[in-house]
Amino acid sequence: MFDLPLFPLNLVLFPGMPLHLHIFEDRYKKLVQSCLVSDRTFGVALIQKGQEAMGPLPEPYSVGCTARIIDVQPMEDGRMNLIVVGRERFRILSVDHQSAPYLIARVEKYPLKSGNRANLHWSAAHLRPRVERYLELLIRLSDVQKDPEPLPDDSELIAYLAAILLQIPFTEKQELLETETSTDLFNRLDSIFDRELALLRAMLSESSRDGIGPFSRN
Repeated sequence: MFDLPLFPLNLVLFPGMPLHLHIFEDRYKKLVQSCLVSDRTFGVALIQKGQEAMGPLPEPYSVGCTARIIDVQPMEDGRMNLIVVGRERFRILSVDHQSAPYLIARVEKYPLKSGNRANLHWSAAHLRPRVERYLELLIRLSDVQKDPEPLPDDSELIAYLAAILLQIPFTEKQELLETETSTDLFNRLDSIFDRELALLRAMLSESSRDGIGPFSRN
């Protein structure tokens, strides 16, 4: 167990996910400065109740992801732009509202439990073409000429990248982040990609019939 400063946000951070943040509130300026001085991570957790900025400290979901600062761009009035990357999942055990102007949580690491390695590789191999097809359809819908980036080889990274790419509500992404085992995570991803691929195909078909988007008849 360890103490972790918290930055609750209206988004879900996954391991390996880059994130751009604009820091303008005094409480989070202090959080970032503390992390920079001590070279430590902070925690990002989806807001369950409350608002992201300019109000009382919000109530976060109990599972989040640590964020490592990899770039800082100072601005006027102490504001700054950050680039962070998600590192490890954690689970909140308790929250301290008094010791700092931001939340400090007592947390424990919450690593993804992996089963049989052969099954894990099979699940990743089964998911990979679905993710590639999903990216292809998203690019076609956006009518942008771009080649998808190659997917990583690591099975866990493929699962988290798939979760990052999905255009679904944050509450559903939170369920993916909270999934305890790799088997359950891949099963959930399979089900979601079945649904989302069908939705994208329907959207492309509709745009083709209407003569708009990438299938314009003009």
